[in-house]
Amino acid sequence: MTSMTMRVAPATAETWPELERVFGQPGDQATCWCQWFKLTGAEYRATTTAERRDALHGQTSGSPTAGVIAWLDDEPVGWSAVEPYSAYSGLGRSPITRRLEGDPVDDLWAVTCFVVRLDSRRRGVARHLLGGAVEHARSSGARVVEGYPVDPGVRPSLSAAERYHGTVSLFESGGFSVVRRPSATRAIMRLGLDT
Repeated sequence: MTSMTMRVAPATAETWPELERVFGQPGDQATCWCQWFKLTGAEYRATTTAERRDALHGQTSGSPTAGVIAWLDDEPVGWSAVEPYSAYSGLGRSPITRRLEGDPVDDLWAVTCFVVRLDSRRRGVARHLLGGAVEHARSSGARVVEGYPVDPGVRPSLSAAERYHGTVSLFESGGFSVVRRPSATRAIMRLGLDT
């Protein structure tokens, strides 16, 4: 049995062709391109898939970049979106993720989604992506990282498409704690960073 090496790094203009391979697999990511939380519902419906793809291309070409990419050996296998909470206008409008009194806002980064290629699932890719997302946020000045996972322990029938936020157990394995449960199947989880 051969050993495989996983690595995660911030996505860049240079890694864009590899990121396109991750998003080019069948599934919702091939049309969303991680723009759902960036746009209003009307804006999202008014954009084409090509426009969303171009938007992510621009968001991964700047600094800090909009997320991290994972490779298994030299093959791109996954992506996680992570940016300051303020970069995601949709989070503030959602009843699940909007701010409540006392919630952090400054220096808060949000991990909003995971994309793992179908042929690379069940290999720990999401766990590595979450670790890479936390390190990217930390190195960019975040003091708190927040996630919005689903809880298949409450509803085991959650589809793979519904798990793009990550799962409660994934975030727990990364050191995150549940701070509130806005619905039976969703949690707000946070990790404080020592910067």
